[in-house]
Amino acid sequence: MKKASKKRSKKTSRIEYKIHEKASYFLGEPSPEYHPSYKDYYYDKDRQIKLIHGDCIEVLNHAPEECVDMIFADPPYFLSNNGITCHAGRMVSVNKGKWDVSKGAEANHEFNLKWLKACQRVLKPNGTIWVSGTMHIIYSMGFAMQQLGYKLLNDIVWYKKNAPPNLSCRYFTHSTEIVLWAAKNQKSKHHFDYKLMKQMNNGRQMRNVWPITNEEPDDMWIIAAPGKEEKMFGKHPTQKPVELLKRIILSSTNEGELVLDPFTGSSSTGIAALQLRRRFVGIETEKEYLKLSVQRIENELQTLPRG
Repeated sequence: MKKASKKRSKKTSRIEYKIHEKASYFLGEPSPEYHPSYKDYYYDKDRQIKLIHGDCIEVLNHAPEECVDMIFADPPYFLSNNGITCHAGRMVSVNKGKWDVSKGAEANHEFNLKWLKACQRVLKPNGTIWVSGTMHIIYSMGFAMQQLGYKLLNDIVWYKKNAPPNLSCRYFTHSTEIVLWAAKNQKSKHHFDYKLMKQMNNGRQMRNVWPITNEEPDDMWIIAAPGKEEKMFGKHPTQKPVELLKRIILSSTNEGELVLDPFTGSSSTGIAALQLRRRFVGIETEKEYLKLSVQRIENELQTLPRG
């Protein structure tokens, strides 16, 4: 019995060391030779938080396989088509930047296939991915996931009570986003903290419709839209509330695991990961958003105990 026990412990330590070595591609000290496809923009060794300036497809294709526990992705919706929308009672342009300009349905879908394939490669065997989008892109991403062999787990309907009105008055007002949750493949045994989600929902099974205003019934765990404190250093045009990311991370990861955001923007995912004691890697092409991310992360670090 003692000999068998020793064998098991050796095997376990080897596996843990291997996983650590793989994760060090992202979370180790900066090394130009080891990181040929990107530049480290920010790194906090104690908290294991890193921001990377680069193209997520290139970065992930150079990374070791099966090194990430969970991914949250909020990719371009390709809506910067010179249209208009309503914000704070004013008519404003929908244009967000060159990164959001559509190149046509086929090219957009090809892009979704490429980054989703790169994400699937770095996910651990039981890892999961969450992908947010509106009707303009979510069907392409869902189809791409099926083409790549992901295992679709849930579609979350993220309901926005105070959505902007439809200025043309020719359509129903858009007031939802969809968040797809999928496992790496059909063999995956994904983690889901069912007990915690039920506890947060006052002892009831949590459903896949998530409200985000404080006007909803008391028995719902409220997710408020990003407030002033989340935008104190600046705004990202598609910023997600930290509470949304906290629910996602809590439901599908354990403390100490590695969360990746390939389109990190202002790093709401990183802030949520910090608060929940998860490690985090964010990838972003736009330096202005990385600068905003650093300000938010360093401000959050000041409120948290070290160690």
